[in-house]
Amino acid sequence: MQDSNERSQRYIYMTQTPVPKLILKLSVPTIISMLVTGIYNSADTFFVGKISTEATAAVGIVFSVMAIIQAVGFMCGQGSGNYLARMLGANDNKQANEVASTGFAISLIIGAAIAVVGIFLVEPISHLLGASESTLNDTMNYMRIILIGAPFMTGQFVINNQLRFQGSAIYAMFGLLAGAVANIALDPLYIFVFDLGVSGAALATVSGQVISFIVLFIGSRQGVNIHIRLKNIKINKHYVFEIINGGIPSLFRQGLAALATIMLNKIAGEYGGDAAIAGMSVATRTLMLVSSALIGFGQGYQPVCSFNFGADLKKRVKEGYFFCLRYGTYFLVIVASLCFAFAPQIISWFRDDPDVIEIGAKALRFQSVSLPLMSCIVMTNMMLQSIGAGIKASISSSARSGIFFIPLLFLFSWLFGLTGVESAQAAADVCATILAVPFAYSELKKMKE
Repeated sequence: MQDSNERSQRYIYMTQTPVPKLILKLSVPTIISMLVTGIYNSADTFFVGKISTEATAAVGIVFSVMAIIQAVGFMCGQGSGNYLARMLGANDNKQANEVASTGFAISLIIGAAIAVVGIFLVEPISHLLGASESTLNDTMNYMRIILIGAPFMTGQFVINNQLRFQGSAIYAMFGLLAGAVANIALDPLYIFVFDLGVSGAALATVSGQVISFIVLFIGSRQGVNIHIRLKNIKINKHYVFEIINGGIPSLFRQGLAALATIMLNKIAGEYGGDAAIAGMSVATRTLMLVSSALIGFGQGYQPVCSFNFGADLKKRVKEGYFFCLRYGTYFLVIVASLCFAFAPQIISWFRDDPDVIEIGAKALRFQSVSLPLMSCIVMTNMMLQSIGAGIKASISSSARSGIFFIPLLFLFSWLFGLTGVESAQAAADVCATILAVPFAYSELKKMKE
């Protein structure tokens, strides 16, 4: 009876609280969570940068593998979370419980498969990703340990997303924060005190992931949050379809980002060697940290969008979209200006190699010019994914890092050499925005009370 009353109160809260106030309240923990994820992805780069340019390049090369693992976690988490929120909005708690447990189970299975295959094929994968003879050992050592943590990484992203879609972003925030603090604390200990080098960086990352996994799992069993139970696992066509439909945009977005990173590393290495790989890696990680705040803001909108779409309150869905679009753009204009002005100083903070600084700063400035456009790209994708417009969401999520970036990377590098490599992402952002606008307009036009 108490759970029923609490769920009823949550329904009222999600459907009657003023939209800006609700988004801001939900987005603060998600912004922190995404910044924490960005720190996960940047901490190793920072500390390894104190070792050598080759070590920095190796971490950048393995980042594409981490991106693939994260993509699987986000697919299962976003897919099950989207459907879970819509079912809660429709007061169907049975399906909400079953899809939560099913999404979690699928993520663990896929994560374990990635770990086994990746460890067995670590050397050919390292070559495929662009490792040179000077970076091969560091790449393999780092990758082996990262792969051991794959099931914990996929599992934690599923629970994190499910908690967010239930409106329990605070639990999600603390789970990721615990792991990030552990990662940052253990990095210098393992790398410098225990003298483990890049292997120490990987070990610190995996330790943080295990801690996040445990804290998030405990958080999922608090209050009225949906509890993950073995008896609720139903791997059938219905739930697999809903998870894929709601989560495949995330898989495409991050999977193509991983592919783009592989292509970027290989082409940058051809034109500038390890310094170019390191410089592009640092620039990319810097902007990922910046954009993570925007994505966190958008993720604060997602449960509002899914819940109210499920409750047939379309006006609130539209109001939230334009609120996030407006203030997201304001934020990015400010951040882009700072990144452009202080690009060399930002790159040098990670690595003091003059060649790395020159290449990284130039790439960071190119991408800063187009950075404000990301608000339209990200918010449109969040909205399309949350309302179940799977095809449009998949296309829009693939545009920035795949559909446009990869062809432009090849074209621009052929035309302009290393400058083309540094500027390809900015050009892809312009194209992705041109695609996002009509997609958003067509769906918003349908939303009439």
